[in-house]
Amino acid sequence: MVDKDVPNELPRRFRTTRVEAFSDGVFAIAVTLLVLELSVPPGQEDLLRAFLDQWPSYLAYVVSFATIGAAWLAHCAITEYLDRAERGLVRLNLLLLLVVSFLPFPTRLLAEYIGEPGPERVAVTIYGINLLVVAVLVWVLWRYVLREGLVRPDAGDAEVQVLTKRLTPGFAGYLVMIVFGLFLPVAAVFGYLAIALFLILPIGLKRRSAGKAQPPNHPQTGSGP
Repeated sequence: MVDKDVPNELPRRFRTTRVEAFSDGVFAIAVTLLVLELSVPPGQEDLLRAFLDQWPSYLAYVVSFATIGAAWLAHCAITEYLDRAERGLVRLNLLLLLVVSFLPFPTRLLAEYIGEPGPERVAVTIYGINLLVVAVLVWVLWRYVLREGLVRPDAGDAEVQVLTKRLTPGFAGYLVMIVFGLFLPVAAVFGYLAIALFLILPIGLKRRSAGKAQPPNHPQTGSGP
């Protein structure tokens, strides 16, 4: 017999702190799993040579760490401007976390198959598609926040516009790298690294510039990532 006092569906609103805490935990676990893939085969007489031979693993680790870091910074910026969370946003957020937590797997594929002409193209393509989906979902999450009016009422229009611009990634860049990876896989991986670093470095500078452009009496939000 069903208890009528027990709700049969999810609540309409969620505390943003719970969304942030759960998301931060998933991001942290994802970057931790990346480093677990780094190793040197046992029983090596020339340890230095064996260490250097693992450069594909180091390259894959750095690119994936930078990409997850960029996604986390963007997620922090979104939640900073978030007034409330509701069911649609929570589900979109879970989808983003699903793809982020999957990233260690194509990272391992990349590390294992770089240097093998046929498989490395497949590994780099799978890897690039995963990165593209992460970028798309971050953008979709922010567009959903704007569409549903979930932005904090005290957020400045200039800052929101700057953040919207920063969170609208150059999808063409990822698509070009995916195609480029079919011919020069290693070069494409460095291209993904360049994209991640571009997304990481300017966010704080852009937001501070937007804050200075506001009138003196305009309410300010907290500092950005």
